[in-house]
Amino acid sequence: MKDERSRLTGCQWMKDGKEVVLQSAKEGQSLRDNIWFHLLLASMLRYMHIQLWMSVTRFHCLVKKYKIQTDGVTFEQKDRERHWDNYIILQFLFAACTVAAMAPGKSLLQSPSNKNILPLWSGRSIFSVLLLHAGPTEFLYYWGHRALHHNPTLFKDYHAHHHATTVTEATSGFMLTFAEHLAMAGLVSIPLVGASFLGAATVGMFYFYWLFLDFLIAMGHCNWEFVPTFIFKLFPFLKYFISTPTYHSLHHDSHMSHNTNFALSIPLYDHLGGTYDKSTPSLHATVRKGRIEKPDFVFLVHEIGLDSVLHLPMSFIGFHSTPFQHRWFVALFMPLSVPLMLLMWFFGTPFLGFQYHLHHLHSQLWVMPRFGFQYFLPFGKESINNLIEQAILNADKMGVKVLALGALNKMEELNEGGTLFLKRQPNLRMRICHGNTLTAGVILNGLPKHVTEIFLTGATSKLGRAVSLYLACRGVKVLMLTSSHTRFEAIRKECPEEFRHNLVKASSYMDAQHCKTWVLGKWASAKDQAWAPAGTKFHQFVVPTVDEVRTKDCCYGALAAMKLPKDVKGLDCCEHTLPRRVVHACHAGGLVHTLEGWTHHELGPIPIDRINVVWKAALKHGFQPVEEEAEGLLGFLHQPDIIPAHQQEM
Repeated sequence: MKDERSRLTGCQWMKDGKEVVLQSAKEGQSLRDNIWFHLLLASMLRYMHIQLWMSVTRFHCLVKKYKIQTDGVTFEQKDRERHWDNYIILQFLFAACTVAAMAPGKSLLQSPSNKNILPLWSGRSIFSVLLLHAGPTEFLYYWGHRALHHNPTLFKDYHAHHHATTVTEATSGFMLTFAEHLAMAGLVSIPLVGASFLGAATVGMFYFYWLFLDFLIAMGHCNWEFVPTFIFKLFPFLKYFISTPTYHSLHHDSHMSHNTNFALSIPLYDHLGGTYDKSTPSLHATVRKGRIEKPDFVFLVHEIGLDSVLHLPMSFIGFHSTPFQHRWFVALFMPLSVPLMLLMWFFGTPFLGFQYHLHHLHSQLWVMPRFGFQYFLPFGKESINNLIEQAILNADKMGVKVLALGALNKMEELNEGGTLFLKRQPNLRMRICHGNTLTAGVILNGLPKHVTEIFLTGATSKLGRAVSLYLACRGVKVLMLTSSHTRFEAIRKECPEEFRHNLVKASSYMDAQHCKTWVLGKWASAKDQAWAPAGTKFHQFVVPTVDEVRTKDCCYGALAAMKLPKDVKGLDCCEHTLPRRVVHACHAGGLVHTLEGWTHHELGPIPIDRINVVWKAALKHGFQPVEEEAEGLLGFLHQPDIIPAHQQEM
């Protein structure tokens, strides 16, 4: 039986009676049969390890107090670091080529007792690797790194790419040129090959050293000072042997010369080489005192579908920096979405999704721990309103100037369009708004200048009402699709009598079969869209957008959204399906409300007379419509108001 077991590989199982056991680690592993499995597994663990770093450091509630650099990461940085995993691939190939070139029985990676058997791990192996890392590897890294900075040609041709990043995160440490990756792979091999020459090779040393090295590099670039100061007060000598995130952040600081703190993980080399930044301890102490954030503006949103949770910044690396889309491989991770949804449902509180700076404003997007379908569950409305109210009170306590309600957080059936919170909290210092006044402006601006008739779905909604009244008073016929005669008549009575004939109730999509301008505020299926005549343009303010099934003979407008001004900083996240630096119109509306310093709450019905005012204010601050080439760019919004003063809403 023992001879039979010795022939089993680390991936094989054996059956002994009723027990199924894995080949014992103590009996060793067959290098020839198992090394590929271990190399692949170690590489997968490296990916998971860095993903964990990125996820943890993106949880704002954990890191916000001890962030070193408060500026945000940019889209340009995300693009530069998109291939951060090159080092894992290269080092795997190095190890694989080394193993493949080994002749049986002559491998460097062998146990002294048996040339074909490699122990899984041993204390001697780990000690040898650490000793060789602290000696040759750290020594060569320090002088090589120092040379890259002191030689202008070397810095420009090889190392400047790495220092293009000043606000680092865990993946930034692996953003190197190919030559630097080759040099790093050579340095990594020293402890591994050295331990083999010493007869201390084990399978475990690959796992340990690769993950150990990744930890050091990720920690140095994570921009989160989690190392407490008391450690160095109790044991002062540790400052020579333990680096901190603050220690390496000074090396990347854009205001510094980059000519200090060169060591990888042992500051002793900087002390001996005279390159230690003396401000390191004071900066460490300052950061560990904690920071208090004071955002000026908050946009409160919620998750859409179950897979949208994978688009959060703390989810998979890089997903959030491109517009959300249903990718085939995302389905592989869908089983994770259900338990995440349940955890958020029972234990979640509103959390920060991303933040950025615009003009003088510090803006944040907060996410409700709820998904779209949960807003329509009759038993969940009160808990959702409580969470929204909690977010409002927290924002008010933080000194936020304006909080804008996004998506279903301002649903009429949920909280009377947000007015419920003013009734509950009449003494708020900040202002709450729905931002839909600007959304109405974006919709209207996207229509052709000389349109005479439109077909409108979602016609009795907050936005539908505003669009209908605005256009009717300007002589445009509006076919309002609604099943509620009462709501239609209520809107019609708001319209001045001389323009009421422009509001026409439509009972089905068939009523619009001759209209070529459709404005969709409600989901339309392929069957519904089939009624549109050839040449129709579908404008829409429905989320999610409709399926584009008529692209051959019709065209589709963009979702009601605005491009952010050019001076936006620290933004690296796309707002759901929207392109980079584009936000939903209601998000932009909240920003405009804050920038203008308006003191009123923008809740309830959209004031028709404010649409032009808000639109012009948005353009003044640098916001631009997504469809810049639309023939209605100036359109209706530059015409004088026609609604009589006594009919206008305040």
